[in-house]
Amino acid sequence: MLKTTVLNAAHRALHARMVDFGGWEMPVNYGSQIEEHHAVRRDAGMFDVSHMCAVDATGPEIKTFLRRLLANDVGKLRTPGKALYSAMLNESGGVVDDMIVYRLDDAHYRVVINAGTTDKDLAWMSARLEDWRLAAILTPLKGEREAGMIAVQGPNARERVWAALPEIRGLTENLPPFFGVPVSTSAYGELFVATTGYTGENGFELTLVAARTEKLWNALLSANIKPCGLGARDTLRLEAGMNLYGQDMDEETSPLDAGMAWCTDLASDRDFVGKGALLAQGRRHAFLGLKLLEKGVLRAHQKVRMPQGEGEITSGGFSPTLKVAIALARLPLGVAVGDRAEVEIRGKWLPVEVVRPPFIRHGKAVGAK
Repeated sequence: MLKTTVLNAAHRALHARMVDFGGWEMPVNYGSQIEEHHAVRRDAGMFDVSHMCAVDATGPEIKTFLRRLLANDVGKLRTPGKALYSAMLNESGGVVDDMIVYRLDDAHYRVVINAGTTDKDLAWMSARLEDWRLAAILTPLKGEREAGMIAVQGPNARERVWAALPEIRGLTENLPPFFGVPVSTSAYGELFVATTGYTGENGFELTLVAARTEKLWNALLSANIKPCGLGARDTLRLEAGMNLYGQDMDEETSPLDAGMAWCTDLASDRDFVGKGALLAQGRRHAFLGLKLLEKGVLRAHQKVRMPQGEGEITSGGFSPTLKVAIALARLPLGVAVGDRAEVEIRGKWLPVEVVRPPFIRHGKAVGAK
């Protein structure tokens, strides 16, 4: 039996095409993946992300726990509501998962983890908590405390959300990127409104009690926000140069080889799980983007060759915005932006240009150099 989100009936009412996504029945599109993609780049679209798991991490030693658990340092979060992106590593330096962490106060953080890795992540976190015997509690927002989550993204996303939820405008109008704030509403109770996302566009991620999530979804529909599925979500995140767990990184991959050095704190004296392994092995690959210079499709696991050696595509697809095939790839050290390489597609070697992700930022193409 596939798990379902609180919005499953709403997706079916909109005639969504449903698929198995990591054990969850989720909408891949509502008719046209391309139209959904363009809606987010040009206007406003929304995604059901209720399958993601938010974990309330509390207790007097929770900050100590998270600073030891994560590669990025939650000690940098000095303002309530501020968030950061991080990886959780194993002892060999591989990525157990990537996640976003919000600081709500000194003894309360919220960690948002991936749907397909929820059980594994919670087991890993709980085992570390038991090993270190710290005064902290991990409470998933599931079961009796089940939460729904809706991501609204696009250049007009905020205005459309405020049209549906005018009473939250005052507290969210000046909310900077990577922040979250609790907001009380008359119709939906308490919302957690965050300026995070997975598309490279502005917008909000809205978390609320499960029982009121479908009501909010329908209100957002009435505000002319287009429902979007997993297909558009993947092309949008690829254009934005954002990693997908299980493709661009996994437990066998160092964050240094997955373009995640920027959120891996090796410079400070702080120790964390996997740090010793990262320092010992160093960076072994470059992680960059590719643009196909001829007609064709770039896909994960295709081989890449260049004078410096061989590489492999980790994520690839067609960019609806750029109208060319693009990819993220693990390449030999020494490869530079602007270099040319070749990708093997159906037995032929086709030319690609090496670029620095992201490919798209706020709806506009980013230069190759």
